[in-house]
Amino acid sequence: MPNPYSSTGSAATLTAAVSGNAVLNGSKGPGGGQRNAGDPERRGHAAPMKASEVLRRLFCYVRPYRWLLIGSFVSSAASIALQLSVPVLIGRAIDLIIAKGRVDFDGLAPLLICLAAVVVAAAALQWVQGACMSALSYRTVRDLRVAANDKLTRVPLAFVDRHAHGDLMSRVVNDVDAVGDGLLQGFTQLFGGVVTLAATIAFMLSASVPMALVVIAVTPLSALAAGAIARFSSRSFTRQMAIQGELSAYVEEYVGAQRLVSAFAFGDQAREGFGRINRELYVAGERAQFLSSLANPGTRFVNNVIYAVVAVAGFVGVVTGFPAALTVGEVQMFLSYATQYTKPFNEISGVVTQIQGAFASARRVLALLDVEEEADTAAEGGEPTAGVPAFTEPAAEASASMVPAASAVDMAASSSATASTSGDVEFDHVSFSYMPERPLLQDICLHARPGMRMALVGPTGCGKTTLINLMLRFYSVCEGQIRIDGRPIEDLSRADLRRKFGMVLQDSWLFEGTVRENIAYGRPCATREQVEQAARRAHADAFIRTLPQGYDTVLPEGGGTLSQGQRQLLCIARVMLTDPEILLLDEATSSIDTRTELQVQAAFDELMQGRTSFVVAHRLSTIREADCILVMRDGRICERGTHDELLAQGGFYAELYASQFAPTE
Repeated sequence: MPNPYSSTGSAATLTAAVSGNAVLNGSKGPGGGQRNAGDPERRGHAAPMKASEVLRRLFCYVRPYRWLLIGSFVSSAASIALQLSVPVLIGRAIDLIIAKGRVDFDGLAPLLICLAAVVVAAAALQWVQGACMSALSYRTVRDLRVAANDKLTRVPLAFVDRHAHGDLMSRVVNDVDAVGDGLLQGFTQLFGGVVTLAATIAFMLSASVPMALVVIAVTPLSALAAGAIARFSSRSFTRQMAIQGELSAYVEEYVGAQRLVSAFAFGDQAREGFGRINRELYVAGERAQFLSSLANPGTRFVNNVIYAVVAVAGFVGVVTGFPAALTVGEVQMFLSYATQYTKPFNEISGVVTQIQGAFASARRVLALLDVEEEADTAAEGGEPTAGVPAFTEPAAEASASMVPAASAVDMAASSSATASTSGDVEFDHVSFSYMPERPLLQDICLHARPGMRMALVGPTGCGKTTLINLMLRFYSVCEGQIRIDGRPIEDLSRADLRRKFGMVLQDSWLFEGTVRENIAYGRPCATREQVEQAARRAHADAFIRTLPQGYDTVLPEGGGTLSQGQRQLLCIARVMLTDPEILLLDEATSSIDTRTELQVQAAFDELMQGRTSFVVAHRLSTIREADCILVMRDGRICERGTHDELLAQGGFYAELYASQFAPTE
């Protein structure tokens, strides 16, 4: 989902996000996370991580369910042991069938009964092993997906701004599924294969050392063939998963902006871009599948050679006694063991495609989990500046000459401040930049006392919304300090800090749910009466009752057929319900018609009583009654005062006001 709080045109360049992308994509430079349509080879891949490290870290998620793992291993070992005893019983049974009319039925009957019992017990144990491994796999995948999703709620907002949202979703959904289907299920193949190999060797050595050595001597050919092919296919699967993440990001972008795509007749270009990435995915996937598919026929060929060698050596032994004197039943037993012995190589090579894809997906998920989180409070080690180096103000005197004394703000605030002591906001020489070489906010000083209404005006890109982002600790200041009620915001947890604020944005956000659930998003425990009261104060009750089920009407994501103004009214009702200490209104009435704006403005006036309010507005008619208007230009506060005072000064604010209300000829 696009971030509704990002500053226009600047968040995408945050250095912290560059470093976060470098972690995700394994890049060495700051440009590693950027998509480059013209150069597919520069597209980000998962951070390099050894297979042993991947398994070690995945085992941390398996550890809570180790009893299921142990149960799976024990039942698997017991099942394999029983299966390996079958050739012994069959061999003995064959030796009791000497010739026509010369069958030892007295000895054969117990063997057949025992054989049936062994087969049934082995099948039951194999079912237990599968049930344990399935439960382990699903629970581990659940925990891994929860960890990945939780990680996205703790990473710096700049990281989410910078990285393609579709790729992040692909990691949490598709890649985690691939891990469960591949690596975790591969535990069964790996453990079962090791036990099968060890037990088969033990059985063969106990029966005939020379014949066992014949089988063991030819075995490395199978392992070498599978290993060589696996190494070549690993890089192809890594590239395939990276392109799959990019394709998800591309689709997510264009599905979310389908109206714009249609409005600008951009469908052909969008399909062309999708086709280009899809073709690259096809080529990468075809290469990966082809290379991995060589493993199974290669190992099967080697295994057939082993089987033929054992058969020839065994029957030579029956006739000549070299390399070992064997009976026909023992030859059959060794042929069965030769098949059992090579079976693990066949099984592993048969799922090598799935395993290689799972390793690539696991690296992408673990890379996401490795992204540095933002510290919550100063007590936890201080708030990192989201990877942004501190910006040094060249000269405080230069900025001071452009900004009127802060005492003027205090005087303006004193007339409207209430007896409340909460909602005091102070910016103390705050500077901030998204990139060190491009300063944005410079030496910002302001003091909003409780109950004060402060407006922020200025041209697009001057830093108005960035001030709000800094107050909410979406980003951290490079210099200076922000204090709420006299306390630095770094001393407050993000949850405690943000509970003090209520925000209404220019872009409304509604999720799939009922109207009541959308209004109560910031206060889920609110009663229906409280929700309806908030809707009435926001002048949304009238149109809500015209909906098919009123407050119980289910809205699709984004609001569906509701007008932009209606969506905005629901968002305003949402913040009214939370009853915050400080209001942040970022073009909150920009999508509402003039008549409704007057009604909503009256509701805002009521809500603002006794509360500190920051209003970002381009339409200057909405801020005439503000206690103080801060005029921003090029990241600085160039003017401050009331509406009448600023008009009297005849400065930049007066120019902005005249440009909006100058009479037309």
